[in-house]
Parts: sequence; C-alpha cells; structure tokens
Amino acid sequence: MARERIEMAKEHYRAFAAGDRKTVEGLIGEEFEFHSPADEEGLDRAGWFERCWPGSGSLTEFEFVRLLEYGDEVVVTYEATRKDGSRFRNTEVLTFEGDKQIRAEVYFGWNL
Repeated sequence: MARERIEMAKEHYRAFAAGDRKTVEGLIGEEFEFHSPADEEGLDRAGWFERCWPGSGSLTEFEFVRLLEYGDEVVVTYEATRKDGSRFRNTEVLTFEGDKQIRAEVYFGWNL
C-alpha cells in the first residue's frame, strides 16, 4: 500500500526546510520533473537539485495553509519565513506515482 501522499508531501517540505537532502532524495523519483514560472522548460531531478537545493535549510518557520489530495496529486499552499525575516507564500501541485513524487508544478510570487 502506498504511503499517504499528504504525509509524504509534508515530509518533503520539512526536509527541504531543514536541508535534509537524504530524505528528499528518498522521496522523489528518478523521473522527477519540476515546473515553475521561472523554469518554463522544466527541470529534471538533477537540474532541480542544482537550481533549487541551494535554497534548502534557509527557512526559520514553515506553515501548511492548505493540503488537498486528489487522485495522484496533492495541492499544497504554505507560508514560510526566511532567516532574514521576510515571508512568502507558494502553492504547488505535486504528482505521485506509488511512494515517489514524480512532478512538482510551482506557483510562487506572494511576498507577505
């Protein structure tokens, strides 16, 4: 039986916020794709670690505002505080296959 997808999503975000790469590597599949307004062409797993991972571990607070599961997808809205005190809000659509996240579609730009 596949793990609960909302719990897997929460684990991924918490690991990213903490800079725990080992946990994140175990949660995302080899075929992982990342899409955002800044990455229109999309990134593969290696590209995501190269471009996005440097921002891991840079948050002091992290709060889930919305977690909705629909089929193989989980919609997540969260608010986070950076070490400099600035805050932001993002919404992401995560797609899962079994126990692995295989896609992230990110909508960002909300500064709080």
